[in-house]
Amino acid sequence: MWQSACTHDAIKARAELYAQLRAFFFERNVLEVETPVLSRSGSTDPYLDSLRIEEESVLFLQTSPEFAMKRLLADGSGDIYQICKSFRRNEVGARHNPEFTMLEWYRVGWSLDELMSEVATLVCHVLGCPEPRKLSYKKAFHDVLEINPFQASLSDLRDCCKTRTGCDALGLDRDGCLDLLVSHCIEPTLGFNEPCFLMDYPASQASLARIEKDVDGDCIGKRAELYVQGIELANAYDELTDAEEQARRFAEDRALRVELGLQDVNADEHLVAALQNGLPECAGVALGLDRLLLLKQGANKLSDVLAFPFDRA
Repeated sequence: MWQSACTHDAIKARAELYAQLRAFFFERNVLEVETPVLSRSGSTDPYLDSLRIEEESVLFLQTSPEFAMKRLLADGSGDIYQICKSFRRNEVGARHNPEFTMLEWYRVGWSLDELMSEVATLVCHVLGCPEPRKLSYKKAFHDVLEINPFQASLSDLRDCCKTRTGCDALGLDRDGCLDLLVSHCIEPTLGFNEPCFLMDYPASQASLARIEKDVDGDCIGKRAELYVQGIELANAYDELTDAEEQARRFAEDRALRVELGLQDVNADEHLVAALQNGLPECAGVALGLDRLLLLKQGANKLSDVLAFPFDRA
């Protein structure tokens, strides 16, 4: 079909939302920036799949503008935000589209808690919802599944996957099991009475965040995801600023991709160089605008708020 998949009211609501967001950041003196969507490097994250373009050299469509925005931060930009298109291969469904719109912003000198407060202010302003509660990753697993995700053995996690989801997890590694349990068992419980920040993820699931130990001595990534009505809406980090550590994580990710039989992705050496120059202490967040609009409109699926989703592109 050639027509728009969504109503004219939804198209107008998107324009109004963008104006609302720009006013929000203008009032807070956060600068709007623009960076390329094409790069010679992509996301090395084994659980993200970059869209790859074969030309005279390999190019990748960005999974987020994060790397380029951090280069601006290292160059002294100060607080910045961007509304842009991002792309992820093989992500199609009621809440996924290979091409989507992302709002990403960074606050220099802020802690993750301070940024979470601003995320809450923005989302509550747009949706008219209550203030979010905070829930640790560890407590969520304890409350819903009665296991400790940091201490449980791989065998126990695979058994839990089989029992609680019906899926055979024999081929999954530790993080694969945890992701399956989050998506099938934990996410459906989050953000219904009020929005919920799920925070303090395993260190292995926070590739671009700082790592520290919690009160139990477990290594956690300083990462928080905001859920509203069971929908993952935003992903925030206390950003990693150590160039050597970032290069090491890139190398580990690429090795794991090879082990999992995934396509190799060029690591972003420009980002490593920017960190070597000196990335200021900062916190950053990526927020899915199509999902935010879906929630604002009370829609059931992304195609209700996209003019031309994947099947009509």
